[in-house]
Amino acid sequence: MPDARLQLAQIDPVWDRITREARAAIADEPVLGGLVHSSVLHHPSIERALAYRVSMKLASDEMSVQILREICDEAHGSDPTIADAARADIAAIFDRDPACHRFLQPLLYFKGFQAVQSQRIAHWLWQEGRRDLAYFFQMRASEIYGVDIHPAARIGRGIMIDHAHSIVVGETAVVGNNVSMLHSVTLGGTGKEDEDRHPKIGDGVLIGAGAKVLGNISIGHCSRIAAGSVVLHDVPPCKTVAGVPAKIVGEAGCDQPSRSMDQLLNM
Repeated sequence: MPDARLQLAQIDPVWDRITREARAAIADEPVLGGLVHSSVLHHPSIERALAYRVSMKLASDEMSVQILREICDEAHGSDPTIADAARADIAAIFDRDPACHRFLQPLLYFKGFQAVQSQRIAHWLWQEGRRDLAYFFQMRASEIYGVDIHPAARIGRGIMIDHAHSIVVGETAVVGNNVSMLHSVTLGGTGKEDEDRHPKIGDGVLIGAGAKVLGNISIGHCSRIAAGSVVLHDVPPCKTVAGVPAKIVGEAGCDQPSRSMDQLLNM
């Protein structure tokens, strides 16, 4: 009789839903059969599918798909939290992005999701001391996705980066769980200082398009940063900041700004 713990470990509602949606997608659009089979249905798990998708996107004449895939498989085998975070990211994107109608979409089409998964592999490499290879992943992700996240940056789970053009996240930045950010966001430094020099973003924060958060500052949980703002100082939890430089303009307006995605300022 199979071990009940092994059976439980094999239950993966996110992956099961993705595979069901993949079959439906082929039925609706047979010409996508090659893409969907190679990216999803040929794989026994989300870990293998993520490794394949990342390696296919980042491969170049300088580094083959096979080598990258072996690296990604090694990372997933060593650290199960990488795929757990990806599952949370998919659920978050489906919940928050009105353009996302299936769990399948982020895996196949959304570069914000794919860029974050690339960074998770790069971060694992960084922690393993394989820093040049981590930099290679960063370089290729920047070239392919237009998203530049340093391998040392710590990224939580349940992350949605919508559109994902021109996202920059610095080396000592920390992004908490269930954070949403839109395109052209920078989590950067303020000069050439060494050591801890980048923002710390709390859980549940919403960062609007074009916002710049600079320096070793803390953005409190469940706060909102309005589009186009330049944030140079700490932000308390559950507040809304706006402007250049950003100032507190009110409460966050709800208990989960990153989920509501409400960017209107009621001033």
